[in-house]
Amino acid sequence: MQDVMARTATSKSQLFHYFPGGKDDLLLAVARHEASRVIDEQQPELGSLTSWVAWQQWRDKVVARYRAQGSDCPLHAAVAQLGGTTDATRTVAGELLGRWQRQLAAGIRHMQGSGGIAPELDAEREAAALLAGIQGGVLILMTTGGSTHLEAAIDLGIAHLRASVRRER
Repeated sequence: MQDVMARTATSKSQLFHYFPGGKDDLLLAVARHEASRVIDEQQPELGSLTSWVAWQQWRDKVVARYRAQGSDCPLHAAVAQLGGTTDATRTVAGELLGRWQRQLAAGIRHMQGSGGIAPELDAEREAAALLAGIQGGVLILMTTGGSTHLEAAIDLGIAHLRASVRRER
């Protein structure tokens, strides 16, 4: 907290006014901010998954973001400082993953409405699977520095969605 006060020219009373729980409240605010950035940096592509070209542009943006980030994940760092898995970190992670999954599902539903994805697919479940693959790929990228698994997870998830219409016939 001393470092934060020094770098921001903030008094102790000001800091504790905004973060009454001290360090944990501050780290939780940082984690929430970083979680929002994960979604914000995927825009406008993530919010516009209305064609296969749009899905490819979103895919390319996600891969580029995580390649540039490498093993330095600000969200992971903030969560680790909070002590790993706590109710607060589960809440932040749940909020992030929920927002991300809802936007993916909205894109899937849009594509179902336009005939690009089979209507019988469960949009929420498909979005959950795609998101799980992305998160696994990101974890491997953070561990190894390579994006091969992340790219494969997204590419195969999108290919599965595209193939659903061909399977339907």
